[in-house]
Amino acid sequence: MLAVPVSLALSLGLALALSGCAEGPSLEQQGQVTAQPGDGSRLVVGSAGFTESDLLAQMYALLLEQAGHRTKILSVTNRELYEPALENGQIDVVPEYAATFADWLNAKVNGADAPTVGSPDPAATMTALRALAGPRGLTVLDPGRAVDQNAFAVTAAFAAEHRLKTLSDLGAARVPVRLAAGDECVQRPYCAPGLTKVYGIEVTAVDPKGVGTTQAKQAVQSGQDHMVLTTTTDATLDDFGLVLLADDKNLQNADHIVPVVNRARAGGADVTGALDRLNTVLTTADLAALNERVDSWRRLPEDVARDYLADKGLIPR
Repeated sequence: MLAVPVSLALSLGLALALSGCAEGPSLEQQGQVTAQPGDGSRLVVGSAGFTESDLLAQMYALLLEQAGHRTKILSVTNRELYEPALENGQIDVVPEYAATFADWLNAKVNGADAPTVGSPDPAATMTALRALAGPRGLTVLDPGRAVDQNAFAVTAAFAAEHRLKTLSDLGAARVPVRLAAGDECVQRPYCAPGLTKVYGIEVTAVDPKGVGTTQAKQAVQSGQDHMVLTTTTDATLDDFGLVLLADDKNLQNADHIVPVVNRARAGGADVTGALDRLNTVLTTADLAALNERVDSWRRLPEDVARDYLADKGLIPR
């Protein structure tokens, strides 16, 4: 039976105590990873603590259980904590986002000012990600069809008034916009600066209400702001009368969902085969619908994940 998620609130030392795992390659051994890929009988699946990550972690754990592994889910809300834990074998597998993780590892290896390596091209992004992950003892499995990218939404009324379907339409309309987003949007190349550079959109201000939060969407719904930064798997837009504008010039990078595993403990054919089964069914639309069942219908992630996999014939009922 699938274990109840465990929340990590203190430190990596606590994570190690909870997981009971042997350590993988040490940081000193990076670049010299020679051990055979492993298929551990007891595996810790990491979650980043938000709905979508919880759902993916639950699905990974269920698929691994179906393949004969015992699993535990560990919730670690900070990539600065869970990525080193993944390297050291305290966590064995996590769901990640290809371009975002590639850029994060690149900054870790080459410095915060290093040119980005994630791109709208999925193949180029995966090549860069695997080149960065491999020396750290990590294996990046194949991406599926599900993609969770940054996306921008306006009210249906605003879109109708200005005849908007795409971000290019908004740039051509020459309508100044106040953007509800995270405070980092002011500097991120795929947020306000990119909207201006790629689409010619005049962003007059960034209202720091977070990415896709209820407060941010309410601000656009009420007219306080004109557009909100959210994601392609946000299933609550209809509740606020919002519609996505298509990223027709590919400002956003290829953030396909990818499992990342500790090679020594979970890089073998058995684990890979179990997790690859999800790629045959999971789509972006599916992921949005699953998010809605948790966020709007208030169902538990483990129940939603189990029902989905059973409906797709990947696990028995």
